[in-house]
Parts: sequence; structure tokens; C-alpha cells
Amino acid sequence: MTSGWVILDKPSSVFSRTAGGKIARIFGVKKFGHIGTLDPMASGVLPIALGDATKMIPFIEDASDGQKEYLFSLKFGFETDSLDITGKEIRRTDIIPNEKQVVSVLESFLGDIDQIPPVYSAVHIDGKRAYDLARSGQEFDIPPRKVHIFSLEFIGKESETWTFKVVCSRGTYVRALARDIAEKCGTVATVDMIRRTKTNGFDIKSAVKLDFLENLFNNGADFKDFLKPIDLGLGDIPVLNLDDKATEFYRHGGFIKTNAINGQYRVYNGNTFVGIGVIESGTLYPKRTI
Repeated sequence: MTSGWVILDKPSSVFSRTAGGKIARIFGVKKFGHIGTLDPMASGVLPIALGDATKMIPFIEDASDGQKEYLFSLKFGFETDSLDITGKEIRRTDIIPNEKQVVSVLESFLGDIDQIPPVYSAVHIDGKRAYDLARSGQEFDIPPRKVHIFSLEFIGKESETWTFKVVCSRGTYVRALARDIAEKCGTVATVDMIRRTKTNGFDIKSAVKLDFLENLFNNGADFKDFLKPIDLGLGDIPVLNLDDKATEFYRHGGFIKTNAINGQYRVYNGNTFVGIGVIESGTLYPKRTI
């Protein structure tokens, strides 16, 4: 079975799950997953796991610091129900802040903040997704959640479009951040572009565009170089190497005695990645095997 990672540059107007399905079909794989979810209107880096690489998703999320970097742009003066350009306009005002006002409020978002996710989001409310409740016309409240903003800067303004760059923790909604920036400026705003440039240690510089891969596939060209190893992104987890006999025992769920210190390890047999294990009190226990 084909297994590994494709670091995708997801195009706008495509659901993350749909993009993952397209990649899976190109590589002839049924089982796939992805790290993080991008709004359909958003573009940018989306790591796609194929085959056994899906087993590594939680370990990569835990091994990385969870930081994400986005470029986003907004327009002041109107707001939609989804807080982005794809939604229905619900509010309009003539109040447009100047550059000095906008820049002056950005510092107030740094560090830990309470953020209320958009009503059109995947947040669970009484066991249901918020976006499903919103589409059905139900009224509901979403409680605020703690997120962390590492940096937030104004990049520039072109005509009516204001562009920003943010580095934030997982769970942060860029659309909500734009809403709150506008609120502190005494107005409203709507996002018209979101592009994720970094996530969980993956960078847009190493991402491949979906249409490029599809063109290679449709023309019978070689695209296998874009499939990255299963252990990609696990570099912060220390390595433990096993011999052939111990590897076979480990792969069948066996516990291995070791002198290594307690903790989580990437387990290898030579250059072959075997899986993730944890050592407790001198014994290596399998957590995920490949």
C-alpha cells in the first residue's frame, strides 16, 4: 500500500476533505487524512496523509508547537454572516478607519486572548456543528475559547483591501480575528482572502499545487517524488533503533526491554521507520506500528 505525505497547496473554493480525496485518487490510496482544516475559501499549505501516514497525524500535531501562519486580507465597512466574502451581507457602515487606527489596535491581540469562533465553523454546540445550526436558521451562542497570537502585523493597503500576517495557535479563526480588529476600530469588516503559509512545521515553500499534480497524473508523467516519507514531521521525537529480531517482536505488539530513558520515541530498524513507541520503566511499548 502506498503511504506517505503530500504537502499540498490547497486552492481556494475547494473543501479540505475534497482536496485530500483528489490526492488519494492520484496516488491510488483509499485511506487518507489531513492535518488541520482550511475553510473552503482559504488556500495554502495542507499536509495530506496517505495510507499508514494517517497513523502519524496525532504525533505530528503533538510533536510540533501547533503554530500556524496566515496571510489574510479584509475590507472594512460591511460584514457577512460567515465573516468572509462567500457569505450573505448582514451589516454595512460608512465608518472606515485610517491606517494609524488599525495599526494601533493590533498590539492588543498579542498573547492569550478570548476569541468567539464564527457561527459558520466546525465548533460543536450540544453535539452539533455550528455551521449546521447556522444553515438551519437556528439561533445559538458560541462560548469564547482561549487562543494565542504570537505576532500580528499590518502588511499593506491596496485600494479598499487591507492585508495582514498573523502567527497563531491551533484553534484560532482568522475570520473571527478580522471581525475583532474591525470591532476595536469601531466598525465591521469581511475577509476576502486567507492563505495559510505555515502549519505544524510544514511550509508553503515545500507545497505542491493540486492542479499541477493533476496535470502530471492526467498526462502519465511521474509524480512520485511529491510523496514524502511517513516519518516526515516527526523530527523532534528522539530515535530508538532495534535489531531485526526485536523489530519483528515489536511489530507484533511485543514489549522490548531497554536501557533508554523514559519517553516517546521514533522506532527504526536501520533506515526503516517502524513506528512510534513509548518507554516506561525500562520497557518499550508500541503505540503505533507501520
